[in-house]
Amino acid sequence: MAVVSSGHITQKAHPLDLVEEAIAMREWALDRPKRDELLVEVTGRWCNYQVFFHWSNDIGALQISCVLDLRSPEQSKSLIYELLALVNDRLGIGHFHVDSIEGLPAYRHTLLLRGGTLSAEQVEDLLDIALHETDRFYPAFQYVIWGGQTPINAIAAVAFETVGEA
Repeated sequence: MAVVSSGHITQKAHPLDLVEEAIAMREWALDRPKRDELLVEVTGRWCNYQVFFHWSNDIGALQISCVLDLRSPEQSKSLIYELLALVNDRLGIGHFHVDSIEGLPAYRHTLLLRGGTLSAEQVEDLLDIALHETDRFYPAFQYVIWGGQTPINAIAAVAFETVGEA
């Protein structure tokens, strides 16, 4: 149960405790360097992803970031930004961005919990959606960064719709 006092949200159990339990059940390697941060290494479809959780007590928000280890050369930055726009148009929840410090693309979503509590189902959904979208669009980033494809061709290669039944 969340309690608001002096503009801050406090819970009997820290929200990252529940996240930590969900990750332990999946038997993924994790590290909790600070009370409000949790780091996880996850094996995705294409490579290992670094997943970061951050709890912001001030606004009652849980943020997940799933980082793709795809460093892009400086000359492809404008193409990556064009690809971000195309990818983000196809997302219903969360968004992709490029980290301003390391220049790595990442999927990010923030769950606002002010006045509520975090459930195990919400944690599972956060994880599943982040990994699904990261796996889904990883090849598009790779096609642009290392394959020399245009963002439009890269998104066409990964975002096709299946019609009918096999």
